[in-house]
Amino acid sequence: MSQKKNKENKKREKKRTSVSVSYRSQGSLSGRARNAKRLKNRKALLMDLVSSKNYQPMRQKDIAMLLQVPSNQRQELAEVLNLLVQEGKIDIISEGRYQKSRGVGEVKERRSLPQQAAYDGRREGRTGRGSDKKEHQDGERKPRIQTVDIPAVIEAYQLPTEFPPRVLMQAERCPETVIPNDLNGRMDLREWQMVTIDGEDAKDLDDAVSVTREGMYFQLGVHIADVSNYVQADSALDREALRRGTSVYLPDRVIPMLPKRLSNGICSLNEGEDRLALSCIMTIDGNGRVVSHRIAETVICVDRRMTYTAVNAILTEPENHPDLMEKYEELVPMFQRMQELSDMLRRNRQQRGAIDFEFPESKVILNEDGVPIDIRPYPSNAATRMIEDFMLMANETVAMEYCTREIPFLYRTHDQPDRDRMESTLQFIREQGILAEKRSSEITPAEVQKILSQIEGSPGEPLISRLLLRSMSRAVYTPKCSGHFGLAAKYYCHFTSPIRRYPDLQIHRIIKDDLRGRLEKGGRIEKYASVLPHVAEQSSMTEQRAAEAERESVKLKKAEYMLERVGEEFDGVISGVTGWGIYVELPNTVEGLVHIITLRDDFYRYDEENYQLVGEKSGKSYRLGQPVRIRVRGAEPANRTIDFELVSA
Repeated sequence: MSQKKNKENKKREKKRTSVSVSYRSQGSLSGRARNAKRLKNRKALLMDLVSSKNYQPMRQKDIAMLLQVPSNQRQELAEVLNLLVQEGKIDIISEGRYQKSRGVGEVKERRSLPQQAAYDGRREGRTGRGSDKKEHQDGERKPRIQTVDIPAVIEAYQLPTEFPPRVLMQAERCPETVIPNDLNGRMDLREWQMVTIDGEDAKDLDDAVSVTREGMYFQLGVHIADVSNYVQADSALDREALRRGTSVYLPDRVIPMLPKRLSNGICSLNEGEDRLALSCIMTIDGNGRVVSHRIAETVICVDRRMTYTAVNAILTEPENHPDLMEKYEELVPMFQRMQELSDMLRRNRQQRGAIDFEFPESKVILNEDGVPIDIRPYPSNAATRMIEDFMLMANETVAMEYCTREIPFLYRTHDQPDRDRMESTLQFIREQGILAEKRSSEITPAEVQKILSQIEGSPGEPLISRLLLRSMSRAVYTPKCSGHFGLAAKYYCHFTSPIRRYPDLQIHRIIKDDLRGRLEKGGRIEKYASVLPHVAEQSSMTEQRAAEAERESVKLKKAEYMLERVGEEFDGVISGVTGWGIYVELPNTVEGLVHIITLRDDFYRYDEENYQLVGEKSGKSYRLGQPVRIRVRGAEPANRTIDFELVSA
């Protein structure tokens, strides 16, 4: 009997030690101490999963599927999950889904993050899209993990798609053209040479630019659509715009902040049409410093609706595009001045220490049925960088004006990096022989940029760049002017996109009240001071919601795209390392998981300190930034997951 019981105990123990493949990678264990260690490791693995940046609350069977736990071994997974619930580390929410409990500290996860997640990235000045990007704060509602199409993503994130009848009625009442009375008191800039420069498919054109030069001084004009002229404060249009907070850009559609009659009509700076604007006109010296500026209500008329592609071709390959050079002959000199000014502004910003992470965004190409037919990195070229430089300059100039005057205002702020994360990253960087002089408490944007310059073009660049990016905090909206760490800017706000960002629309109203001398009347200063905290909170929340919905919809389309390519091989780079496998990013920005179960040549352990998986017997390692060749094993669009396997494994 005693021998029989021992055999049964051993059987049960063997079953418990194989809950998932990730547990199996820890090797065979015996004895109470080793069992305790194994349980601790399994708990840590699950906490790592539920704390990861891309995790959405899952049911037990979804977790088992992700970790590839065999069906006959899932009871023990349930036991470990229940232990974590009892310990208050995870919660069970609706439909039996598991999420990290409130108040539980983050478990470090060595994964790449979208640029926008950490702070306003290189498209900060213009689009503010992406993402990028901490995810939902603990306790906030998250959507279900399974969504099978983009309408389901929209529903899951509760994105408002239909405008209420009263909002549409107010939009219909707006004129289709500028009315004469609206020109009163405005600077007339209709004779100024200016253009819009946007993507080919853009319809909401909210900024135009002009550049002239006299001697060593440039005059940069950034002219922004005066949306506040048509969206009155506290109107139904305004309340709906605040509720939405931002336009949402999904692969197959745009969910606008304002009705299309406004966003694509009277508020859009369309070629050859008179439009009302709020202009920031800056005089910039030969060192890239703004020596004087003027913010004014204006009326403008855009000469040409240009595209990034065309302007980039004119600036970088004029000899190959004689047709463009001839078509835009009268504008070419201004484009050349713009490039000269842009180079100077960018150089000046780099010298002060602004951080420039180069992680490409994804552009998903769909056919007429909404099926993805191509995925590629979003192009960054001379024209996109030029517009970014001009928008950043205008945002800084406007923020400085109102911060120094201590007028209630809405700012875009980016705090110092998380000290613990940054110190861990700096320690790792030093171990790689890279000079990092300062401690995390003393880190500056210039120091981060210095590190990035040292590793530029090296094999370790992807790894170190991602580690530094993960150490950054998230940029948010706030009434307090506390500066922008990533841009190394003392003053910063969002002024340039009022068609699709509510904070820009809000500060336009403040600026116009200031220009018209109305701030001191009717208790306006007090009113702005009282409403701005709510506007900041709502805008930050809706921006995050939009970024997550955009990211999830792109991941959905990527999974659909790769589902048609099962069995094909691609070259890629390891972009993330976790206890359950490695993530590999392809040149087209698609990312998939090489699950640890597919690494059959050895048992691999997760070395968290060095961001790698290491084989127990061979010592072979897989780490961030390492080139690999993969084969597509499968994809599940509903879960937005893509599975790879290493060709050489």
